[in-house]
Amino acid sequence: MTILLIIIHIIVCIALIMIVLLQTGKGADMGAAFGGGSSQTLFGSTGASTFLSKATTAAAIIFMLTSLVLAYLSGHRPGEQSVVTDTPPPAQTQAAPAPAAPPVTGTSEAQPTQSAE
Repeated sequence: MTILLIIIHIIVCIALIMIVLLQTGKGADMGAAFGGGSSQTLFGSTGASTFLSKATTAAAIIFMLTSLVLAYLSGHRPGEQSVVTDTPPPAQTQAAPAPAAPPVTGTSEAQPTQSAE
């Protein structure tokens, strides 16, 4: 189920990006806001809600819902146990220390000899 939600989430994310990029900016209607052009229209200078604005709203709602569900599912995975357990760890026995290693008597390095000069 999580994989299906992730796929839907990615598709809605890409669709939301494309829908927003297809819309015209609000700066195009700034002249009408200050008394020029079609400021006397029934719906104001922005006009009626278009298909793109309705699609943006729907995609944003679906995106937020899938985000919330995925966040909930990632925190509450069924069958997984917590790292922190209520039971104390088993008692560890003290092992006797290992005996010290015997001293090394011979070395493999050659001792420098003094020559008479």
